[in-house]
Amino acid sequence: MAWFPHFLSPIAGAIAAAITIPSLLLLYFLKLRRREVAVSSTFLWKKAIQDLQVNAPFQRLRKNLLLFLQLLLLLGLILALSRPVANYTPGAGKLCVILIDNSASMNATDMPGGKTRLDEAKRLATDLVSSLDRNGQASVIAFNDKPEQMQIFTGDQHALKDAINRIAPTDCKTKLAMAFQLAEAPASYIPENNRPNVRPEVWLYSDGRASDSSNLRLQGDLKYQKIGTDTADNIAIVALEARRDYDDPVSVQVFARLANFGTKPVIASVKMVVDGNEADSHVADVSLAPQRWSDPAWMAAHPGEKDDSFKPRDSVEFKIDMKEAGTIRLEQMNKAGDRLAADDSAQVIVPPPKAVSVLLVTADHMNPYIERKALPAMRLKNSQVMLQDEYEEKKPTNFDVIIFDRVFPNWLPAKAGNYIYFGCAPPTGRLKIEKKGEIYQTVDDVSVLDWQRDHPILKQLELGKLYAGTMYKLDVPPDAKILVDGLKGPMIVLDREGNNTNLVIAFDVLESNWPVAPNPLGWSFPAFIHSALQYLALGAEMNVRPSYPPGVAVKIPRTTLDKMSPDLKSIRLEGPMGSINVPIPATGDFVLPPLNRVGVYKTEPAVPQFEELAVNLLDANESNLLPADAPPGNVGTAVAVTGGKSRLELWWWFVACFALPLVLIEWWVYTRRVHL
Repeated sequence: MAWFPHFLSPIAGAIAAAITIPSLLLLYFLKLRRREVAVSSTFLWKKAIQDLQVNAPFQRLRKNLLLFLQLLLLLGLILALSRPVANYTPGAGKLCVILIDNSASMNATDMPGGKTRLDEAKRLATDLVSSLDRNGQASVIAFNDKPEQMQIFTGDQHALKDAINRIAPTDCKTKLAMAFQLAEAPASYIPENNRPNVRPEVWLYSDGRASDSSNLRLQGDLKYQKIGTDTADNIAIVALEARRDYDDPVSVQVFARLANFGTKPVIASVKMVVDGNEADSHVADVSLAPQRWSDPAWMAAHPGEKDDSFKPRDSVEFKIDMKEAGTIRLEQMNKAGDRLAADDSAQVIVPPPKAVSVLLVTADHMNPYIERKALPAMRLKNSQVMLQDEYEEKKPTNFDVIIFDRVFPNWLPAKAGNYIYFGCAPPTGRLKIEKKGEIYQTVDDVSVLDWQRDHPILKQLELGKLYAGTMYKLDVPPDAKILVDGLKGPMIVLDREGNNTNLVIAFDVLESNWPVAPNPLGWSFPAFIHSALQYLALGAEMNVRPSYPPGVAVKIPRTTLDKMSPDLKSIRLEGPMGSINVPIPATGDFVLPPLNRVGVYKTEPAVPQFEELAVNLLDANESNLLPADAPPGNVGTAVAVTGGKSRLELWWWFVACFALPLVLIEWWVYTRRVHL
């Protein structure tokens, strides 16, 4: 281990020395006041005369052991007050696990020389391997939102260093629970005769920003080395949403929210580009206060709205016309000092606009809330109303969505279809109404228990006061989605069976308070039909393709591939990770490899609904580059690192091993002189 001793508080030590040492010497210059006594002879008082001479003012100091010991004692205390420290490279134990964080925040370039945090973590881990004991063993694990075993336990330093060098950067989130579990598992499989009888050390090289810090447990001695600086600036796009206007399908609205994770307020421009056409870009500005500011700090820098110097604004909105499909890219342009590139931009894939054609099959034309209010208020491509007999006779097939209002159909189109059932259910299939004999089972007086607030059909809808007088009891398959659950059973269920999508409302809206209730419940009924039609006709992406988080493995249904070509053997994936050829399995769904870097990926040949895939970070925790001082979850201890070395304070060594023994020696010398 290399030592580099120095002092943290040399000024305090110098001040103490300037005061105490002259004071001690002055005490030895002072002359003692003695009482005059007449004696008959001075023969026996030579020693006393010598003392009088020593205490005479301005005389040269005599050799004095007590003075020497007291000066040494002062010196030791002064050195302790100066806080001596030694920087050293910590050594690995007999059995250690090396955890290296390769999540998005570890790509921040705030290390010396513009290197990334991951580069610094790998350098420190390599130094640790070099200090591995001759009989010691170590393993290497890289982790982001999931861990990867890079090297099992071995004493081969070359293999360990090679494993560290193979760790690649990703833009994924940080989670530690599974990494800790993987760190604990291998140690128990080492043969007893080869395993040191010690508790394994777990060396964690990370900035500590794990999203699951509150639920961490570890059977091992964790040593956390914080990677990163406290002054790294970063402006991030943390939210992005785009959707077509249902009433005007050509119009696309784009919303984005940004955050400032730096140390001071900034004003940044946000640019929107469609399909890389810089000439037709749109720009808006944001004013961002630092997220790390406390309320007092904010008030001190920004007294209020009367101060015109800085007006906070963290979101932007764009509205453009897109007659065709396209890729929208948003990018924040304030790159000066920005230490993380992955969150500077975000993309969204917009499919072409589509006008919806809807058929309403009704029992008696007695539901004005759907037939005469909800559907006419929407700008539909085609909208028709039929009674059940007319529907069964004509067998229409050219509608995007068919709504059955209290009608149990005997026939459905053979091809893929989207269906909404109000107070009824599909004629055949998995999702059905429970029967007792030939009688459908019902329950009365049903209220809402809970609903999926984040589902696209129910977003921003308030359904807590929804009530149904009578409701059918549904037999729901395990993989169907219960969108609204009642106190007496499922009220609204979404089920996909083959190429059909069925949305079943288990009660008759005419026997509920839904369409007639005051707002917000009454407003939610036409909004529900609006969102349901859009969802079923345009897909779950709600007019835009889903934006995937880094690390996701996208699953493509087998039916989609079969429609392309039964002889298709592989799909080529082009994107930020390069060109990857992915073989198609003989059976089952097709899964792409994890998309670990942000950007746009393309499939070749183009897979319908998966021609382009947008991967965005959009994670405030990863964009916040302020490293954690304490270990994640307060598990283990933090190792203070300065310039790649751990710091050991030595002041207590001076007190325990130098000053205290000197006090005892000085007391012993003094007492001997007194008794002599």
